[in-house]
Amino acid sequence: MLTPLLSLLLLAAPAAARETVVIDTDSGVFGDDGAAVTMMVRSPRQVAVAGVTVVPGNVWTRQGVEYMLHILQLLRRPQEPVYAGADAPLLHSAAMAKESVRRWGPLEYIGAFALDPSQVKPAPGANLTGRKPAPLGAVQFLVDAVDRHPGQVTILALGPMTNIALALSLKPEIAPRIKQIVFMGGCVKAAGNASTAAEFNFWFDPEAARIVLRSRIPKKVMFGLDICNRAPVRKSEFDQIVAAHTPITELFGEDLGKRYPGFYQHPEATAYLWDSLAAAWLLDPAFVTQSQEAYLDVQSGYGKFYGATIPLDRRMAPDATPVTMMLDLNFPRVWGLFKDLMTRP
Repeated sequence: MLTPLLSLLLLAAPAAARETVVIDTDSGVFGDDGAAVTMMVRSPRQVAVAGVTVVPGNVWTRQGVEYMLHILQLLRRPQEPVYAGADAPLLHSAAMAKESVRRWGPLEYIGAFALDPSQVKPAPGANLTGRKPAPLGAVQFLVDAVDRHPGQVTILALGPMTNIALALSLKPEIAPRIKQIVFMGGCVKAAGNASTAAEFNFWFDPEAARIVLRSRIPKKVMFGLDICNRAPVRKSEFDQIVAAHTPITELFGEDLGKRYPGFYQHPEATAYLWDSLAAAWLLDPAFVTQSQEAYLDVQSGYGKFYGATIPLDRRMAPDATPVTMMLDLNFPRVWGLFKDLMTRP
């Protein structure tokens, strides 16, 4: 059953010329996911956030729900519905990741596979929120949202695509009714950041990413590592955000300062805007200066290139729609947008 809030947002969005967005996230403590959600929530004239769905990736789903509920509290949006999604990738597992290391060498990042799925911690310096996700599961929520309001819902996919693939598998006919999917994931010419061949979101659930890329979703907009690597966040940018001293920038500083990339102990380190670029595009698409359209697929055969982005053999998926790959950007322009939205009181 669709929530009253979602129904109202979907009805109001066309009149107000706003983008109705479902955010699918694998948020950790904050990072780029938290920043992307902050950008969406703080842009009510352009975006109506219909709901936030949580997928495993950086952390397991239960932990991701807790982190997201905390972030929304800091944003003074505790009423925002959060839906718990899949418990695990479609096929990939911690055992497979361990075997991959044995066969082909170290992985740069394995996300939730390094964590205990039964453990849920509060955000740093906070208590557990004590709140629960919405009763409806994330997959059914996605199906209902698109099915009841065809052509109006944008999916902003910030993590592995498990929830979205499950929704497409549960009800394939929703694919052409999705307005668009804007996602961070994959790499074409750039090296991977999980394995040498694969970007983390695609690597964590290659089978799910393959289902989405082979789908009939009319518009697919990809922010892969090819463009993300052109949006570095160094200590000087980090300092601009934490200088605002708001609850959100303090959590930003706690995460990026003490965890990845650890700016407080490693001032020479570099992070990237990653998911924030996908969110920024919904607010100011003109910051992208180069893009290219292609039919893409994901290597889902277990091996050294598991999760790699590859060209699509269209004989295998003749109904698939192309992907618009974002390739270059105006960094000062997108950084200005990011800084403004992150540092607001």
